[in-house]
Amino acid sequence: MSRRASGLRAWILQRISAGYLALFSILVAWRWLPDPPGSYEVWRDWLADPWISVAFLLFFASLLLHAWIGIRDVLIDYVQPFAVRLTFLTVTGVGLVSCGLWALQVVLTVRGGG
Repeated sequence: MSRRASGLRAWILQRISAGYLALFSILVAWRWLPDPPGSYEVWRDWLADPWISVAFLLFFASLLLHAWIGIRDVLIDYVQPFAVRLTFLTVTGVGLVSCGLWALQVVLTVRGGG
């Protein structure tokens, strides 16, 4: 297999990220569906746990990677003018990075007790 097989690599990354998204969603549903958090403090204390914080950040990284691959593939396949495609990819990339930074800020704020 060639290192240039980026389509296969993207396909594998999307499947791995989908698997993690499903597992984390099951964990959250198992934890919160029987007894939903009654207050912000309960949710904050849960997210402040180091294992949950790491799992949440991995969830968000997987979500952003999964979204990037899907949106990128659709844009590459269906938007033909290069300048328009580059603009859409740039806006999408900036938006996804912004969402990732926001998720990191949430976790750091919760872990800091603020």
